[in-house]
Amino acid sequence: MKNNVNAQEYQGNDKLLLGIVLGVITFWLFAQTTLNIAPIMQTDLGIDVNTTNIAVSITALFSGIFIVVIGGLGDKFGRVKTTKIGLILSIVGSLLIAASPKGATLFLMSGRIIQGLSAACIMPSTLAIIKAYYDGAARQRAISFWSIGSWGGSRLSSLFGGIIASTIGWRWIFWFSIAVAILSYYLITGTPESKNPPSEKKEKFDYAGVLTFMIGMVAINIVIGQGARMGWLSPTILALVAVAIASLYAFVRIEKSIENSFIDFNLFKNKTYTGATISNFLLNGAAGTLIVTLTLVQLGAGLSSFQAGLLTIGYLIAILLTIRVGEKLLQKWGARKPMLLGCLITGTGIFLNCFTFVLAEQYMVISTIGFTLFGIGLGFYATPSTDAALSTVPAEKAGSASGIYKMASSLGAALGVAISAALLTGLSGVDISWAEGIFWGRADNISIRYAAAIALLFNLVMVLTAIISILMTIPPGKPQATK
Repeated sequence: MKNNVNAQEYQGNDKLLLGIVLGVITFWLFAQTTLNIAPIMQTDLGIDVNTTNIAVSITALFSGIFIVVIGGLGDKFGRVKTTKIGLILSIVGSLLIAASPKGATLFLMSGRIIQGLSAACIMPSTLAIIKAYYDGAARQRAISFWSIGSWGGSRLSSLFGGIIASTIGWRWIFWFSIAVAILSYYLITGTPESKNPPSEKKEKFDYAGVLTFMIGMVAINIVIGQGARMGWLSPTILALVAVAIASLYAFVRIEKSIENSFIDFNLFKNKTYTGATISNFLLNGAAGTLIVTLTLVQLGAGLSSFQAGLLTIGYLIAILLTIRVGEKLLQKWGARKPMLLGCLITGTGIFLNCFTFVLAEQYMVISTIGFTLFGIGLGFYATPSTDAALSTVPAEKAGSASGIYKMASSLGAALGVAISAALLTGLSGVDISWAEGIFWGRADNISIRYAAAIALLFNLVMVLTAIISILMTIPPGKPQATK
């Protein structure tokens, strides 16, 4: 390992950046394909649908729960080391999934849990490495490529997974993931360690905070995932809601009363960081637009899942092309303007998807345009938001700050998708004969078109709320970086 002087003088290069991006896509591109290939995996492995649903969601759950904890540990013990541990976990998790025998769930579930822990290691640590070893325009460029790996990877995952699963088989997705993780490990090797200076003060691990947070988040995820099936007012769901509220209340009290809390609430005294994190949560919450629109065109217009996915091609291309544009706008204007512009364009795209009253053929054209605008807006927003969050926090808190920022992404998407799906499902059975004159074409699918419009409007409200948060917290011009 290089000594501390060399670490202080080290400047990030393209080899390190490529290794970081490849590490990021082990989760966002490969692990996320289960959102699309779950039915194929279910049939091949001979498992039931409930087990499959748990396998799909459990990775994000474990990533969200542990991402802040591990981000803080990376600050203390080493961000490069933590990233490498994450890559090793990614290899182990992918191997277990790829080798899952028919009828056995232990391999699959263990692999998905380990993938979640892998993401919790890689996401905050790689962002903290970027903050440590890239400065100014070089850091903004590095964040852009990191964003391409995460935002672009997640947008490509469904299409990529479908192509691989329908040609050479779904297991190959995870064999490819292993190869990419090995290459990432090789490229990152040799990078000097980045961590906080040693402290003479010994701090105890925040077991109480982590435990109450885990209980609260698990309870919320069960409520979100099982509420519609079990009944929102059923005793079990109401009890879980009570557990979630009590646990999270206890968590906040614990974190504010101890010095070694794994979530540093003092970070939120920084208005810029707070605004970037809140708007990130809300923009990721608008991911519900995808599940609502794609479900609508399949159930309401009879498209296959592959045909429905083609509506999002413009979304994928747009976000990949405009992330670097967002970087240039950040350098020219600072973070506030491109973040606002990105939200406005994203909101316009969601608004177009709300046109569920038109004929199916017309809606497909409008939706394709809407998804393209959605991608352009997110591309403009991604790098300025991430840079605003990281550039204004102290270097010694970069890992924890990155972890909270990425936790906001995961929790925002989970909440947005869950609420959107609940609105779509719940309102689909409502009698809206009064609206028959509003909807063009077929009358047998009006209820789901109405439900989709309401669910999409909820996503639009999420974006509008993000705009308000940016206006209230992100200063105009270029912020001063905090070293």
